[in-house]
Amino acid sequence: MQPRQIARELALLSLSQVSNYRGKDTQNLEGMMLAAVKTLQTEASESLEMASAQLQRGNDRLLDSETVAPNIASSRAMVKEAIELTQTAINRLGSAMEFPELLHQCRDQKSVQDYALELISRVSQNRQELDALLSKAMVNWQLERIAHIDQDILRIAVAEILYVNLNERIAINEAVELAKRYSGEQEYRFINGVLRRVVTLLKEEKSES
Repeated sequence: MQPRQIARELALLSLSQVSNYRGKDTQNLEGMMLAAVKTLQTEASESLEMASAQLQRGNDRLLDSETVAPNIASSRAMVKEAIELTQTAINRLGSAMEFPELLHQCRDQKSVQDYALELISRVSQNRQELDALLSKAMVNWQLERIAHIDQDILRIAVAEILYVNLNERIAINEAVELAKRYSGEQEYRFINGVLRRVVTLLKEEKSES
């Protein structure tokens, strides 16, 4: 991975923990790495809790009536979802163990640190403007209704377009890659669509001005 790709992923995983890491703890690579690992561990724990709850519900439904077809089908669906949640948790834990090594192997850690800090700063300082633009670009949907990590993927991409002057196509492609890694197929397609509408809105505003 290139330094900016690592920095982008580091910023994404650190954003949700910024409020828990005050002052100098978020101004260095080690602090951001700890925040990122904490995010992955938390998400893994939440996924396992949801998987356990789904398995329990599926088991209870089978015990209520082992011969009723709708109950059996429903239980199978619950077990399938529990397996998917467990796989997500395993992936998160794998990423948590992999990420420090990824940073360690990067030869340009200063660039990673600087760019990750810039993205975190841009998103934090311009949160209201970013959210307003994203909300405008969403059709029959609300920003706060999507997963927190997907919200941050969107915010980072728009921040790169608006404040870092990153090429729009590259910003969208990088956001989609993050979504593929940390969300799902439906989510990355949704993120791709929203960002394309953001670009269209920005072009319209520019032409009007």
